[in-house]
Amino acid sequence: MIPLKKIFPVIVVLITLSLLGIIYIQVSWIKSAIAIKKEQRVEQSTKMISEVQNEMLAARQTYAMFRFDKREPSTVKGFGLDVTKAEVYLPPMSEVYTNPQKLRKLIQDKMRSNHLDSARFEFAILTPIQGIGSQPRVHSANFEAAYRENVEDSASERKRYHITYIMLDELNNLGPQTETLMIIMPAVDDSIARQLGIMITGSILFTIIIITAFALTVRTLLNQKKLSEIKSDFINNMTHELKTPLATISLAIDAIGNEKVMNNTEKIRYFSGIIKEENKRMNKQVESILQSALLEKDEIGLKLQAMDVHDVIRNTTDNLQLQLESKNGVVDLQLDAINPVIMADDVHFSNVVFNLLDNAIKYSNENLEVKIQTYNTRKSLFIIISDNGIGMTRDTISRIFEKFYRAHTGNVHNVKGFGLGLTYVKAIVDAHKGKIKVESTVGKGSKFTLEFPQE
Repeated sequence: MIPLKKIFPVIVVLITLSLLGIIYIQVSWIKSAIAIKKEQRVEQSTKMISEVQNEMLAARQTYAMFRFDKREPSTVKGFGLDVTKAEVYLPPMSEVYTNPQKLRKLIQDKMRSNHLDSARFEFAILTPIQGIGSQPRVHSANFEAAYRENVEDSASERKRYHITYIMLDELNNLGPQTETLMIIMPAVDDSIARQLGIMITGSILFTIIIITAFALTVRTLLNQKKLSEIKSDFINNMTHELKTPLATISLAIDAIGNEKVMNNTEKIRYFSGIIKEENKRMNKQVESILQSALLEKDEIGLKLQAMDVHDVIRNTTDNLQLQLESKNGVVDLQLDAINPVIMADDVHFSNVVFNLLDNAIKYSNENLEVKIQTYNTRKSLFIIISDNGIGMTRDTISRIFEKFYRAHTGNVHNVKGFGLGLTYVKAIVDAHKGKIKVESTVGKGSKFTLEFPQE
């Protein structure tokens, strides 16, 4: 089986490339869809222009009338009748559409039928005036303001408006000049965004799902990698911790089997004592592992009773005198709490204090100084255990309550234990509805602050 640490970088690279490829495809698809929609908008605009023009020309036909010119009489041969020359008179569009609302409705209907944004547009019929140019004869209420804004934006790269001109055919009464229908529309058509909205939203959601799945996959792989490392460290520590008492027991048994020792009652009692102590040590180690399983299942059974915290601290300190002397250590007790009684489990709470003091001794150099303080607030009892040990880094502080995690001291086996002590401490403090906070500086020591409710 290939180790996870070897295939992990390959998996991350493959997933990253796949994710980038999917994002690239999504972006390309969105760009293509927008380009297609813009082409469709041009076609729809062209069709709309044609329909508006035809509708207006058709409407003007209903206003057509005959105009008689008496200056050119003619006589039909054989009858002797005077017939004046008649021609069709087509009125200008500004006379046909005198009501701006009527023209707005026409343009709006044609825009809607061609799926264009019909909510925002301005219009005007421009009539040519000799010597002046074209002037708006019939126009919408905000036409002039929109036209001025368009003139101001003419030098800008990003215009807010788009102008469409519709030629309204040559008019007899205006000579060779022609009226023009000007339509001012927003340069950015919101209908494109609306039409693509569902597809773009779905694409974004799909991409978010992929990114989330990628993040969860990487997180799972990192957790698996971390668990694999923890498992390896735990197996190494457990092997070392169990191997030492087994070797001692084996040597003691061999010594007892020696003929010289078999006849010496004192030596038999001595070696039997060694076997008993080592057996207790192994049972304690096995018990700590079984205890961690209970912590994991949240099956801690607390037998709460009123308990004097100061008594527990003093008894635990007395029991650790030998370990303290090995580090030339001293304990400074500043038990200032006026009310040191809390509702707690005697065994588990004692173990909490023992584990914290034991860690202070383990992770320290010579001339250890431990300070234990207590004080009351209105509703809580605080216990502070500080030392001048080796201290911890920020990374270590963030992980010390993790199961099987042990602070590195340069040698895996120079500090005894399985990395379960502080996990147990955190679980017991939480079970008592308390809080625990850690502060530490490398080379200067650590401080554990415990808070327990008193109600």
